[in-house]
Amino acid sequence: VQLQASGGGLVQAGGSLRLSCAASGRIFSIDAMGWYHQAPGEQRELVAAISKGGVTNFADSVKGRFTISRDNAKNTVYLQMNSLKPEDIGVYYCNAGIRLHSNSYGYTTYWGQGTLVTVSS
Repeated sequence: VQLQASGGGLVQAGGSLRLSCAASGRIFSIDAMGWYHQAPGEQRELVAAISKGGVTNFADSVKGRFTISRDNAKNTVYLQMNSLKPEDIGVYYCNAGIRLHSNSYGYTTYWGQGTLVTVSS
């Protein structure tokens, strides 16, 4: 199983980016999916998550600016980032709870490789 994140780049403050993360491989089902932000020199922190049924939650710092969505048919999660600020700079990682087989017990968390977001002020 692989998670491939994309969509990062350089944007001016106030601009927008859309991140994508596609899961591939032998997948039976995917539970929650999420995005994490790791600023330079800081720990990785949850930005947004979405359940299989579409229930979302966000870090306070991004509420009203970021939205998360998923396409279950494509095993893909998206992060729409609007009104970007310099404090949003960092690497964004996606993750997903994946069940590999119908007779697997529970879900295993997989991580994408990260995509870099840079915001110029």
